[in-house]
Amino acid sequence: MTTPPLAPPGWSRWLVPPAALSVHLSIGQAYAWSVFKPPLESALGLSGTQSALPFQLGIVMLGLSAAFGGTLVERNGPRWAMTVALCCFSSGFLLAALGAVTEQYWLIVFGYGFVGGIGLGIGYISPVSTLIKWFPDRPGMATGIAIMGFGGGALIASPWSSQMLASFGTDSGGIALAFLVHGVTYAVFMTLGVLLVRVPAGAVAEAGERGASAGERGAVPAGPQVSARQALRTPQFWLLWLVLCMNVTAGIGILEKAAPMITDFFADTPTPVSVPAAAGFVALLSAANMAGRLGWSSTSDLIGRKNVYRLYLGVGALMYLLIAQFGDASKPLFICCALVILSFYGGGFATVPAYLKDLFGTYEVGAIHGRLLTAWSTAGVLGPLIVNHVADSQEAAGKSGPGLYGLSFTVMIGLLLVGFAANELIRPVHARHHHAPAGAGPAPVPAPGKEPDAAPRRKA
Repeated sequence: MTTPPLAPPGWSRWLVPPAALSVHLSIGQAYAWSVFKPPLESALGLSGTQSALPFQLGIVMLGLSAAFGGTLVERNGPRWAMTVALCCFSSGFLLAALGAVTEQYWLIVFGYGFVGGIGLGIGYISPVSTLIKWFPDRPGMATGIAIMGFGGGALIASPWSSQMLASFGTDSGGIALAFLVHGVTYAVFMTLGVLLVRVPAGAVAEAGERGASAGERGAVPAGPQVSARQALRTPQFWLLWLVLCMNVTAGIGILEKAAPMITDFFADTPTPVSVPAAAGFVALLSAANMAGRLGWSSTSDLIGRKNVYRLYLGVGALMYLLIAQFGDASKPLFICCALVILSFYGGGFATVPAYLKDLFGTYEVGAIHGRLLTAWSTAGVLGPLIVNHVADSQEAAGKSGPGLYGLSFTVMIGLLLVGFAANELIRPVHARHHHAPAGAGPAPVPAPGKEPDAAPRRKA
């Protein structure tokens, strides 16, 4: 077990979000993998399914490493976790570079997908617990800042990777050089986060006696404190798992097939959507995804976590209904509804750590968050499967345009309503699940009817 780096007196908590961003902006490159697909297919003679394998394995390993490594991250602290993420993510690119230059595709899959995917998972959860402890007054905003970086990483990586391939060439040697530059650059950038991150050392009682803000010095745990092992035994964890899975499935339903979807919807209209316009639509969705991570998670600090998930799931279902019924009649309506859905997709990721903190406390929130991310892995398979399978079956039945997606949108609406119902069933965790430190008395039983997500009341 390593000792986390403690913040010295006078350390500003506002230095921690940039440390988290340096990691999340780096690993967010995963969303830009599609840039490498056409060159790999051409240089190594791969199919589209084969060229997608490194990304798919990376997302699977993200969920698995976050779930199984969450306890280690919680035990050893953020600097250890960021260091592991740095080594794995950068090494993944270096192995992929070796695979490209030797034209051994299995090595690209192993490097980027398996080794790099471990870096994705550990890096994704590395700052969450620390940010929540530094910002007990605004946990949604704090985690939103970091997780926004994962959504925005592709906005940097996509044009950067494209420019490198244009300069180095799209043969196996050029791809290898691009992978090599990625690995070295991200190692340097993530090192900034490793060196900068600190955990809070001040006590609330001492800060209160001096009249200082508890949030500026960190806080001792207050409220329910539940271990990761015990959290898995609560209905609240599995209800929230279902909520996240349904919300992510609905977002991926549009994100994974965005360009062909908008093209199909307006193919038979007087103003069809061009290929560049479809690409611009994808960029808009990425921006909405990133903005929603900060905007909606910050809103949850004001209106409460349960209320903001009511918005994600209830209004999200309404947006899908509007697209299904009227989407082909108006491009602005289609685009606006899709942007709202993708903002909810990003917001759901960024808000869930704060929701976990409300329910289970800060004791092992990082480890609990890691286990919850298996919902993401499930949704990553479920969402594309629903949309693509339904579209293929509808096309085989002779349908085209919006008719390809009507049934899948109905399924998405149903899934969102299931998530909405699960969110309504979430209640405070019973005191029997609380972690009691040695020598402490029994944990207090939550007041009947008290919501776990009530917006914080600020002292005058």
